[in-house]
Amino acid sequence: MASKKREIQLQTVINSQSLWDEMLLNKGLTVIDVYQAWCGPCKAMQALFRKLKNELNEDEILHFVVYHEIIFVDSDDEDAGEAQNGSADDLYSIAIIKPDAVISKKALEIKENVMRAGFVIEAEEKKVLTEEEVRNFYSHLADQPDFEDFVSFMTSGLSYILVISQGDEEEAHKEEPKPETEPNEPSENQPEVEVKAASVGMKKKRGSLQEYLERQHISQFCDVEENGANVNKFIDIFFPEFKKMKTMKLQRTLALIRPDLCRENQEDVLKAIQDEGFKILMQQQIVLSEEEAKTLCKEYEQDDDFEQIIQNMTSNPSLVLALLGNNGLTRWKQLLGPNYVEDAKRYLPESLCARFAMETSPINPFYGSDSLEAAEREIQYFFPPQNTLAVIKPHVPNEYKEEILKSIDEAGFQVTQMKEILLSQEIAEKIYKNLKGKDFYKDVLKMISGGPSVVMVLTKWNAVIEWRRLMGPTDPEEARLLSPNSLRARFGKNILNNAVHGASNIYQAEDIIEKLFGEPDPENPEENSNL
Repeated sequence: MASKKREIQLQTVINSQSLWDEMLLNKGLTVIDVYQAWCGPCKAMQALFRKLKNELNEDEILHFVVYHEIIFVDSDDEDAGEAQNGSADDLYSIAIIKPDAVISKKALEIKENVMRAGFVIEAEEKKVLTEEEVRNFYSHLADQPDFEDFVSFMTSGLSYILVISQGDEEEAHKEEPKPETEPNEPSENQPEVEVKAASVGMKKKRGSLQEYLERQHISQFCDVEENGANVNKFIDIFFPEFKKMKTMKLQRTLALIRPDLCRENQEDVLKAIQDEGFKILMQQQIVLSEEEAKTLCKEYEQDDDFEQIIQNMTSNPSLVLALLGNNGLTRWKQLLGPNYVEDAKRYLPESLCARFAMETSPINPFYGSDSLEAAEREIQYFFPPQNTLAVIKPHVPNEYKEEILKSIDEAGFQVTQMKEILLSQEIAEKIYKNLKGKDFYKDVLKMISGGPSVVMVLTKWNAVIEWRRLMGPTDPEEARLLSPNSLRARFGKNILNNAVHGASNIYQAEDIIEKLFGEPDPENPEENSNL
């Protein structure tokens, strides 16, 4: 054991921040031992360090230290200290929060618990699972006697599908006082203690997500798949763009095209924006108020012609856009170029400012958000989310329902509430109160009470109008002529059985949504921030 005694004397063990700080005050050269973290013990270097220390024989010149965590191992097991450090970055799980948890509004609580434990939600989607998806994900339950009932339950309402990564957890080392004497060697009755090198804040793999949910007593609401091969398969099914998106840093930003350029060359500008790889999520023309114009032109407030700039901005419509792109915020600001046309033409002729400069104005004809926080605040201000009621009527078969839900998602709506119910006489009359007194009013009520309907709350900017546009004309025959891609054109049979219904206005939508779903879902922030 003599050799082990010499090794302990050779190295100072550092296992806390205070000891690290103290080590930094050492005079001379300090050699920090981290070799075990890379390639295991290196006997040749140990011998060289010991030789140097003995020959120099001067404590102030050369020091050796090691960072470590203590692992108790069986001294007979040669491989006990060779445990590999798995990379948590590449460990994913798939979790499905079930429809009953969504309806009872437990989904937010579950997600918050998962994130509070240090897990990371890398991607999520709120959708109604198809029968095929349920049978695929729960294939291990197929032999259960009530499996068909379970499939019906899982396809009856919205679920959350989450991709969850382990994240990284820093080892919490206890603060220990610096030992005044040399550490004692382990006795023969004690397990040998291996000193394992590690960097400050050693990363370790987190425990199982399933085990965590069970400890929190919420596993009955959320099913987890942690097998690597299955996780990869389900990521490809539920999130086909996930692997591609992980290599990107998608950001939203607000963009504005000032009035002169908006009027003169809007089409070419929009094409240039899309050619640069941006997706236009939303857009609208708007005449800014004086307060809004001053906020968006604050970089010019010291200019002599600031009042003229504001007058122009408040006299004619600007085009406001919500853009999405890889590093969208930074890239959009770079594309804009300098604040003034003269500088842009001189120093950045390829910038949008130089390319689309207006002779009528010396300032950049574009605006972009200054930060991610500002971008989200401005997007919420100019494109406030709105709720509307949507109904898939009883006559629509399941395969068409899936197609309708897919179209809703592709149109940018968020399905924030959904359930399949047989509508009461009271609700049916509220939905169709605009038809009261019409000859076919009773036929409509009979149709809607002929079986369960899928009722939804759809959320999007300008949701009422956008949903009515997606539905198309009331008569499916007319819809096939005027709007062939609309839902009624694709899935409607006749005026009575035209597949879908929507609220006529925001007031009707709010009234019926409250009757069907109660108070607004706390998971969906609806209040707008001020600009």
